[in-house]
Amino acid sequence: MTTIDLNSDLGEGYGVWTAGDDWAVLDLVTSANIACGAHAGDPTIMLATARAAVARGVAIGAHVAYRDLAGFGRRPVHVTPDELHADVVHQLGAMAAAATVAGGRVTYVKPHGALYNTACADPVQAEAVVRAVADVDPSLAVLALPGSELLAAAEHHGLRPVAEAFADRAYEPDGSLVSRSRPGAVLHDPDEVAARVLRMVTDGTAIAVDGSEVRVAAESVCVHGDSPGAVAMARAIRELLTAEGVELTPFAPGATTP
Repeated sequence: MTTIDLNSDLGEGYGVWTAGDDWAVLDLVTSANIACGAHAGDPTIMLATARAAVARGVAIGAHVAYRDLAGFGRRPVHVTPDELHADVVHQLGAMAAAATVAGGRVTYVKPHGALYNTACADPVQAEAVVRAVADVDPSLAVLALPGSELLAAAEHHGLRPVAEAFADRAYEPDGSLVSRSRPGAVLHDPDEVAARVLRMVTDGTAIAVDGSEVRVAAESVCVHGDSPGAVAMARAIRELLTAEGVELTPFAPGATTP
């Protein structure tokens, strides 16, 4: 049977501010990338989201980022490799503690926003991120774009590299993501997104913005939790994949149901 993981960026509120319907999304996905306080999230939200993930048997990932609350982590930040290493160590420690208190554990790491984009392309930034992950817990997997510097660094450090595809983001012909600054970069129609994911999972391909076919073979598919239609998209994806005989399961299980 074909299997696939469905991940989502969650816990991205801060204080009284919320982003998306996390509890509804958690009912549909199999892995949760939980914000660690740098681009979003705070101690209360991190712990509550980890508890909700554990209660549903959803795997917990640390969604590390540049320290950029004002920009939601989507702006490039100039930091030295040692500063970035320390930032990732700090965020991983906080998320690991929250997951432990919730009765689960962190099983993988996925950078967020500008850090994801930069580290996927820049070997220096990728090395700093992955070195931090390896120093904290070498059993953790690293989730990123296929063929990226992040996955190459993960493999170099003996960590499990896990390639992901994006349900709700448009692709360039080279397999990179279309910049959010361009029209059409983010997709919104649940049925269109679900059909696109089915093609990714069964054929390993997607249609790029120029109409060409691009390879997107992956072990996990991301639907962004802060998108207005996140719940509808995740539900449409789950229903269509299930109907087509595809099993949704975490690529790195580790949640413990109380």
